[in-house]
Amino acid sequence: MEEDKILSSLFDEGMDNLHLYKPDSAPMYCERLLTLLPEEHHRRITVHEHYYLKNEYNLAGIHIEDMDMEKPVGYKGNITRSCCDIERLKEMKKKSQYVFLKNIFNCIEFKEQTSTFTLQQLEEAAKRGLIDKHVYALGGMQLENIQIARDLGFGGVVICGDLWNRFDIHNHQDYKELIAHFEKLRKAAG
Repeated sequence: MEEDKILSSLFDEGMDNLHLYKPDSAPMYCERLLTLLPEEHHRRITVHEHYYLKNEYNLAGIHIEDMDMEKPVGYKGNITRSCCDIERLKEMKKKSQYVFLKNIFNCIEFKEQTSTFTLQQLEEAAKRGLIDKHVYALGGMQLENIQIARDLGFGGVVICGDLWNRFDIHNHQDYKELIAHFEKLRKAAG
């Protein structure tokens, strides 16, 4: 099964935005994937690396992982960012359309990435207005804890491991279970 078919199905089922994140991949891999996806989906894709793809494929924008990295010289368009420090959220929000606050819960995919915040710290950040519709919860998001993120006032959740760990692209052909799980996640996220 090709990844483009799965992603197209996820878009058809209501995925708002895909963050194309293929760490350390060759640009040609991302380009190939983009050429296989219907053009109508491109405007809902944000690229993490190989920023030139944003203009070539008319993508939604770029995502900057490093909190201290400035936007590329001359870049005009949407920027999203990752942040792992509650105290820098205000600053990151000023530079971005929205921010991923990382390590909310223990990461499903990368076991070494563990939660860096207590619930009390997150509640305090929400009270201070740091967590709002421009901040998305990232890290360990799954059916069991999406409601916590909603209650804290996050603008959305970033689903990674809970979805992709349900399908092995090299060994599975049928991805109906993955799409059904996505539908449950989407409903839980509201």
